[in-house]
Amino acid sequence: MWASEDRLSSESVKQWVYRSLRHAIMTGGFPPGQPVTIHGIADMLAVSAMPVREALHRLVADGALEHLDNRRVRVPDMNPSKFDEIIAARIALETIAAERALPHIDYIRLARLQQLDTEIDEAYSAGNIELGIERNFAFHRCLYEVHSSTVLVPLIESIWLRLGPFMREATENLHESYRVDRHAEALEAIRNGNAEALKLAITADIQDGAGHLGRTRFLEVEAQAAVVRE
Repeated sequence: MWASEDRLSSESVKQWVYRSLRHAIMTGGFPPGQPVTIHGIADMLAVSAMPVREALHRLVADGALEHLDNRRVRVPDMNPSKFDEIIAARIALETIAAERALPHIDYIRLARLQQLDTEIDEAYSAGNIELGIERNFAFHRCLYEVHSSTVLVPLIESIWLRLGPFMREATENLHESYRVDRHAEALEAIRNGNAEALKLAITADIQDGAGHLGRTRFLEVEAQAAVVRE
């Protein structure tokens, strides 16, 4: 179950529906392979079918959803090569964005990053996985957008959207893969003005979280397939 975003006074119903669905997908509200129906979403959001239909079309174009042969829409499943490509793209783009942002981070931005990191820890400690995922993306966005908001951040968010359905599964086993606080390392690198240390922290953060999920998930699938073949 996922909750819709509060509608802003400045946005239309169509914009609100798209933003709510986009947020739900990005924060793991829809698991991989789940069908998404127009009438189901329309009933949940108490809107007509038209804005939902338009939002789903946009999300298919974004790569967050896919059309099936029978005109149904679902959250795409994942395979090892696609997952590896997504992780590699995240690392490539986000380390560039972090390096470009570093000279422009002032003490106000740094304080906000520290606050977001605290909110991430509090959310996960309280068992609020969706909020933890949301604050994690907010941390990264807050870091990158200071100097890369026009091109890089939209590209990065498009990758987060494709990865989102797997984020809930990744964070449920966070204690197994995330033994070092990579955000703390990133904050220390920012305070020291150390671009290389910042890029290493961002890379490790991605690899320890979502990257770890990919390694374990697909190894399990391969092991199960081997048992079946035997």
